[in-house]
Parts: sequence; structure tokens; C-alpha cells
Amino acid sequence: MNIYIRQADIEDAKAISDLVVAMTDKYVCPTCDPTVRDMLLGSMSTERIEQYLSEGYLYVVALDCKEKVIGVAGMRDYSHLFHLFVDDENQGKGLSRKLWDKVKEAALKNGNCGRFTVNSAVNAENVYLRFGFKRVDGIRNRNGMVDIPMILDKVY
Repeated sequence: MNIYIRQADIEDAKAISDLVVAMTDKYVCPTCDPTVRDMLLGSMSTERIEQYLSEGYLYVVALDCKEKVIGVAGMRDYSHLFHLFVDDENQGKGLSRKLWDKVKEAALKNGNCGRFTVNSAVNAENVYLRFGFKRVDGIRNRNGMVDIPMILDKVY
């Protein structure tokens, strides 16, 4: 499998959005109240991804041999893992770990002292546990948005 991971730029916004929206609709939305679906998916539109990129969020993309975006990781403030998605065909191959390692490394180089947070989807918790994250609290429901707050501390 020939996969290349690089930092994303504004031209990647549509491809990032397409992947994140599709994966969120399939895997995250069913665990949340249906009333939050449009708001959640709207927060991942091409325009919003462009905004995140222009505001300094760090995004990396995994590209296949045809230059198609097959995975993405996004981080806010070099500390909060904001998005981590891999398309269905490439799940279970270690790609999410490679994406995580790439954004984590960049965050540490940019002043993060080893503390990261993520609001995990209920069905993604095991991925983050394997990365070393731990629950901060139980499953929470914030106005229909269901997630698990997690933290990873002292990463080197």
C-alpha cells in the first residue's frame, strides 16, 4: 500500500470535508441525537475546513497512489485532536496511528508539552485508548451531541 502523509493546505479543504462528512454521517451521527446531525455535518463543510486551516488548525492528509485523500487528522491549538478519520477501505491498517503520530509530532515541535485532548465518538474510544488516551469522564450528552472526553498526558 503506497500512502503518503503530508500537511494539508487550503486546496485540500473540499477533499477533507468530503471524507469527514461521509465518515461522521456513517459512524458518529447514529450515536447522537438526530437533531444535531445538520449542525455537526455543517461544522465540517468545505467552508468551515477552509476557515479552520486559515485559523491555524493543523491538518494532515493521507493520500493514496492516485492522490486521493483517504485519511485526515486535524488538531486545534496543537493540543486538541479535532478530527481523525480514515476511509472504510483503509481502516484497520494502522493509518489512524500514522496520522495521529504525524500531528502529535508537529504539536510537540510547536510547543505542546505532551498534553492532548479529544472528544471521542462513542464507537471510536478504543482507537484513542490504544494511543494512550484515558477517559476524563463518562459518556456525556451535550444537547444531543454524545461523546467521551479524553486526555493524553506526558507524551514524549
